[in-house]
Amino acid sequence: MKHSRRAAVAAAVVALALAGTGCSTKAQESDGGKAGADGIKTGPGVTEKTIKLAALTDLSGPYATLGKSIVQAQKMWAEDVNKDGGICDRKIEIVVKDHGYDVQKARSAYTEVSPDVLAMPQVIGSPVVAALKDSVAKDKILTYPMAWAASLLGEDAIQVLGTTYDIDMINAVDFLNREAGVKKGDKIGHVYFEGDYGQSALEGAKAAAKERGMTVVEQKIKPTDTDLSAQVSALRAAKVKAVLISAGPTQTASLVGVSAAKGFTVPVLTSAPGYAPQLLKTPAGPALEKMLHIVSATPPVSHDLPDLEKMVADYQKKYPKELVDSGTLSGYSAVTALDADLRAACEAKDLTREGLVKAHRSQSEHKGFGVTQDFSDASQPATYASYISKPDPKKVGGSVLVEDAHELPEAREYFKNRS
Repeated sequence: MKHSRRAAVAAAVVALALAGTGCSTKAQESDGGKAGADGIKTGPGVTEKTIKLAALTDLSGPYATLGKSIVQAQKMWAEDVNKDGGICDRKIEIVVKDHGYDVQKARSAYTEVSPDVLAMPQVIGSPVVAALKDSVAKDKILTYPMAWAASLLGEDAIQVLGTTYDIDMINAVDFLNREAGVKKGDKIGHVYFEGDYGQSALEGAKAAAKERGMTVVEQKIKPTDTDLSAQVSALRAAKVKAVLISAGPTQTASLVGVSAAKGFTVPVLTSAPGYAPQLLKTPAGPALEKMLHIVSATPPVSHDLPDLEKMVADYQKKYPKELVDSGTLSGYSAVTALDADLRAACEAKDLTREGLVKAHRSQSEHKGFGVTQDFSDASQPATYASYISKPDPKKVGGSVLVEDAHELPEAREYFKNRS
């Protein structure tokens, strides 16, 4: 089928949990699962003509660029699906709410949209997802977070796509060991956001370093920290041989730019949320090209995978003035997975929230953009394999493949033993 192709971001965690709201109760009570004239059971978010979805995104905060890319990619999918007749003879509608990376605004937005949507193909931010996790689980709204902390695993209604941050850092340390000459006895710096994002990444880095006889030198920061001069000085004084960073693009640019200015040109690796192609046009651009690598379960958008090339071409045609970045691919990957969920639920004649979650968890070999993902066990990452790429201003998306995705046995073992 023409549009059946399947295929950053995190910040400080806020210890809030939405244990239950009036809207949650209303949503649960209204999900009667009654069959319509077409024999398909439906509930909240589904009428005879439409399937309503919601996106809780960041269009005005620190990840506004990422949010814009994700929203545009998902709207492109919805428009294409609707042109082909929809899913289950129903048109897709996506309601977009901007929370600006503010947890309270996100809670309000969830309260507003949750009674009337079937699923959420994007919720940006670890602190936001953490705050909404209990309500999403209670309401059984299939949700694809644009966040990859391991703490978000374990709920049938929440699907973290690809790897988690700790798995990426295990793969990053392995890459430093194999390709950058970082060896037993060496120190590795790790600059990370406080909260779930940074903590998840740090746990993976420390596990991989311990396995190789290395030591991690920690530098915890806040999302509001944009000048990392002090952290660079500390890491240089500690004589680290490489640096991992689990933060946002602004922090990555500062870390690399300041390091280069001080002559501290050690390798730097970040997860996908820590890089944006727009950084290449900043004063830190040349240093990023020389020093930075990106580790992610998704390939760079310049990869020659046929489905990815088509997605990029379609996106560029629809949004000719916009950059294609990792957010574009993340957003599109989520909706192509949701596309498969919806079609499976339609085939089972059950478009209730419970029916959609069941359809999703039946997928053990989702053929996405690159790695195959297993959605059958909510407690496990969908994959343990990561790609390595690096900045390249000449490539679409501003990055180029360095190493194809591969899985380390120690990553599965780490997760098996993770407390």
